[in-house]
Amino acid sequence: MNREGTSGVYISVALRLLTALALFIDAGVHLFLAPGHQDAQPGTVSQGTLFLLEAAAAVIAGVWVLVRGSRPAYALAFAVALSAFAAVVLYRYVDIPAIGPIPAMYDPVWFFSKTLSAVAEGAGALLALAGLVRTGRRGRADAGTRFPAGRRRP
Repeated sequence: MNREGTSGVYISVALRLLTALALFIDAGVHLFLAPGHQDAQPGTVSQGTLFLLEAAAAVIAGVWVLVRGSRPAYALAFAVALSAFAAVVLYRYVDIPAIGPIPAMYDPVWFFSKTLSAVAEGAGALLALAGLVRTGRRGRADAGTRFPAGRRRP
């Protein structure tokens, strides 16, 4: 394997590890905070339940990126991380009222866990986007070198 190929493998592995790490940090923070946000009005979903759902989505996306590193895995990781980042920033700066069963989650303070979560989510979204770009480019470059099933390269 040439040097460029080896460095490409290292970059892909590092990208998978860092993306998964960012998602696992996000999941850990949400799992840590969920018990303190379980108070819900009748007919609504508690913020703690939403935190648990976010944690589950982040773990699933993180494991998938770690195990496969495929374009769909990076796409899911990007969607999970970006949606969580957008939510934390939106609910930090905008006082949005309850929408159907979704509670009002306005919280105008940046405390440590919230900041850690936001940084991990933002970094995870950027890393997943980089993974999407790399896997897309790799897919196009490899497309012409594949042989039909059963045929060997001469």
